Amino acid sequence: MTLASKITVSRIVLIPVFAMLAWRYGQSVAAGEANELLRWWALAVFLVAAASDGIDGWIARRFNQKSDFGAFIDPIADKGLMLTGVVMAGMFDWGAVGWRLPLWYVALVFLREAVILGGICVLWSKHRHVAMAPHWTSKLCTVLQMFALGWVMLRVPLFSPALACIPAALLTLWSGIEYFRQGRRILRM
Repeated sequence: MTLASKITVSRIVLIPVFAMLAWRYGQSVAAGEANELLRWWALAVFLVAAASDGIDGWIARRFNQKSDFGAFIDPIADKGLMLTGVVMAGMFDWGAVGWRLPLWYVALVFLREAVILGGICVLWSKHRHVAMAPHWTSKLCTVLQMFALGWVMLRVPLFSPALACIPAALLTLWSGIEYFRQGRRILRM
């Protein structure tokens, strides 16, 4: 296993650690005794895991450590971290009442991922080759989704989390449409 793949696997290992810390923080907020140390630990684990995505990709490209295993496991790690983050930031208040990702946003992120996964399954069932290269809108979408998650976890009071989700939601829709179009083109081949 390459160093890049080991970093990717470590990101997968950090997902339940983040989830546990976020869960415990959410429970402490619900009990009226917010344990801010848990919030900061959850945020730190999430940031380390998110940063590892760029690091493993850079190492794979820079040191020629691209592998089939890495190409397979990296998107799983990315989706696992993002979806766990969206659930944790949408399930619990992160401070004041209502300071969380709105339900419509959580549903949109999950819908996009379900459509993409469903499309991949359809293409595989039709014996079509599915390239694992992300579209540029997907990369920007990920950045904006991370921004929205960070907005909630950091509790930046300039505007509500719902407003922070609007750019991410627009790119989530756009990238989902791009993947749908790409899937249709592959299916027609």
